Amino acid sequence: MRLLLISDTHLPVRAKELQPQVWRLVDEADLVIHAGDWVDEATVDALAGRASRLVGVAGNNDGPAVWQRLGEVARVEVEGVRIAVIHETGAAAGRERRCDERFGPGSSDPADLLVFGHSHIPWDSTTPSGLRLLNPGSPTDRRRQPVGTVMTVEVADARIRSVTLVPTPR
Repeated sequence: MRLLLISDTHLPVRAKELQPQVWRLVDEADLVIHAGDWVDEATVDALAGRASRLVGVAGNNDGPAVWQRLGEVARVEVEGVRIAVIHETGAAAGRERRCDERFGPGSSDPADLLVFGHSHIPWDSTTPSGLRLLNPGSPTDRRRQPVGTVMTVEVADARIRSVTLVPTPR
């Protein structure tokens, strides 16, 4: 199964629209996961209308309408991989420990993969307990990165088979 991870689109504030390349990835994905900071409800509607399946959460820059629709945490199981989605995980220092406590094997509802956003900086690590942490960055607001980014993930047989960071230049 092909997943597209996206976050921090900030439309129409940081960009007027998603790049054609990102829309092609949406079309190719079996599941699109958005980790918050959509900024407007029209972006939620656009992705929901085009994606085969969409899972998302609200972020700190999202208004009440997006929060009401999506909430803080989303969970989905794909090909036996338990996925949790949240916008913020706090500072990079101590991230693995905090995420293990909230989403790892000892938590009340453990995940195998945690997708998050907020920093606009791609992240790929594994906690001591084996929880995979992925932040796709932002396709539209690169901050301190050379270009914007999203991630593609292949899952099968209860395993993450591949993770690819995809540059999204303007």
